[in-house]
Amino acid sequence: MRADARDNRMRILSAAEDVFGRSPAASTDEVAKLAEVGIATVFRHFPTKVALLEAVLTQRLERLRDRALELADSDDAGLAFFGFFSQVVAESASKLAIAEALSASGTVAGDEAKAAGQGMREAFGSLLDRAQQAGAVRRDAAFPEVYALLVGASRGATATGLESDARDRMLALLYDGLRTGTS
Repeated sequence: MRADARDNRMRILSAAEDVFGRSPAASTDEVAKLAEVGIATVFRHFPTKVALLEAVLTQRLERLRDRALELADSDDAGLAFFGFFSQVVAESASKLAIAEALSASGTVAGDEAKAAGQGMREAFGSLLDRAQQAGAVRRDAAFPEVYALLVGASRGATATGLESDARDRMLALLYDGLRTGTS
């Protein structure tokens, strides 16, 4: 891919994340306008709105996976785990809006988005394992329950429109339940 085409693709993805993150009903015309490209350029890279939504969702999940992997090398495993958990919840509104737009199109996530989601879950699991080994998270808190808490907190914060202060208090309560008595 030529450098200018690669730049256009990145601008389109960035604009689409912003536009669809604010409104699942947004149009590709709005994406083109924000990306400062023509609509034909958008469709040259992404032949359908669904293809664009899948690419945006995949990029979001890959970025979260990469962040979790980066945090896995942290000296403070507890801080890394809780920091990542907080980041996912804080960014959930726009991710859920993108997933909602994809779902509204009658499409389920494609293979790339599914693989990115699986990679993010595995990286989150590694953060949880490290935090448990460090004594920051209870060992009886298994991955399925903790992941359900992450999803529930994300959806709950988004559905109720929690302001950041209320979201942080909610997470503090949740974290109190996950922490060991010594952390």
